[in-house]
Amino acid sequence: MTTPPAAPTPTRRTRRGRSAAGGATPDATTAVGTGTTTDAATVGSTTRDADATVRVGTTTLSADAAPVNAEAPSRLEAWRERAESWWTVAQRVIRLITRTVRPLGWVLLSATVLLWVVALSFGWQEMIIAAVILTAIVLISIPFLFGGTAYDVDLDLTRTHVVVGERAIGGLTLANGTSRSILPSRVVLPVGSGRGEFDVPRLAPEAVHEELFAIPTTARGVLAVGPVSVLRGDPLGLFERSSDRRQAVDLYVHPRTVPLEGLSLGRLRDLEGLPSSHLARDDVSFHALREYQPGDDLRHVHWKSTARVGELMMRQYEETRRSHFVLGLSTYAGDYADPEEFELAISAAGSIGLRALRDSRVLEARTQLGPLRTQGPRRLLDNLASIEYSRQRDGGVVALAGTIAINSHGIAIVVLFCGSGADSAELKLACSRLPQGVRVLAIVADTSLEVPLLRRVGDADVISISALDQLAPAMRKVLS
Repeated sequence: MTTPPAAPTPTRRTRRGRSAAGGATPDATTAVGTGTTTDAATVGSTTRDADATVRVGTTTLSADAAPVNAEAPSRLEAWRERAESWWTVAQRVIRLITRTVRPLGWVLLSATVLLWVVALSFGWQEMIIAAVILTAIVLISIPFLFGGTAYDVDLDLTRTHVVVGERAIGGLTLANGTSRSILPSRVVLPVGSGRGEFDVPRLAPEAVHEELFAIPTTARGVLAVGPVSVLRGDPLGLFERSSDRRQAVDLYVHPRTVPLEGLSLGRLRDLEGLPSSHLARDDVSFHALREYQPGDDLRHVHWKSTARVGELMMRQYEETRRSHFVLGLSTYAGDYADPEEFELAISAAGSIGLRALRDSRVLEARTQLGPLRTQGPRRLLDNLASIEYSRQRDGGVVALAGTIAINSHGIAIVVLFCGSGADSAELKLACSRLPQGVRVLAIVADTSLEVPLLRRVGDADVISISALDQLAPAMRKVLS
């Protein structure tokens, strides 16, 4: 009797491959009737070799063509993914709770928990009664958070640009555009670092409620008015739920300025003016000759050309451009003795800048923080409203003068603004950094003075003032 050969022991790779195929027999299978041994696993009508081939009927395919099953994540990875999702949900809940519970609510919740701990630990009836009362207050206050707040909110500021000391008047309109009544609530209107609150009564469907408000301005700056938040909460102020209904509106509080009437700062149509492509009948730069036109000034007749041509020939001039006017405002805190000097310097810069815009085509303003937009009076004042102190490493008025000399070209007049912290030596050094031939004027804000002080530092005229009202008289004396 012939003994059939022993089946080969499957290797670890073979066993793993057969097991992955699903329903595979780990041992070798002997073909019936032929005595031939085959290392194959049969799955339905598909036969898969553990190492090399896949046999379907009589067709053999390469193992590379067989689909590969993705590995299942490990238990540690699954738990980590679950923990991350739970932590995300927990963060949302924590943020919701911290926004909802008011400071008084935290105090009450802490007292409630403390009373329950003491009452259950020592069995004191008084503590149990107090804990029950506080718990009831908390439970009664929670339902006030629920309810609709679907107001249609309209925030209207009559003026978004005011001067320090003026009031900004605005209106707040809330309408119930739903088909259900809205319970009483409160509306919060943030203004800068503060906020105003309005009590809104119960609104029937299609009802409208209006609130007028006034914002006093005591300091220069840019205030964010809004967004309007609708609050729902309990009468005790334990819990509060808010929802924003409108984007914020910027309120520009401009620095105080004074008019400089009778002072032509920018319209300096002299030899310092730079030529332009505009032709004029009267100026200092001769351009060409042309024929006489009705209305021409006979004082500009070129008689030699008239005698030669036989017709009146007029001189035509190239209009000189209005002088390049540059304002240099130091924002270094070390150049000022106190914040009042800083505000005075900003107001003086705004006053001279507004006058220069009326007279000059080219106005440039710079600080250590960079150039300011001077396309118009409002933009200039908007930029001055948002100015803050610069960093110490940016330097003071001397560094500012160097920046002006590098970045500004064709300068005719430079006005520097600083405080009493900049001494005469620094002003002289700052003036020396400016290009030759540039007229320099320095305005020093010094609140310790009683009367304006005029002096000459190098090639610069220096005006020291302690109040903004002193600027115009001092400027007249310098320019006279």
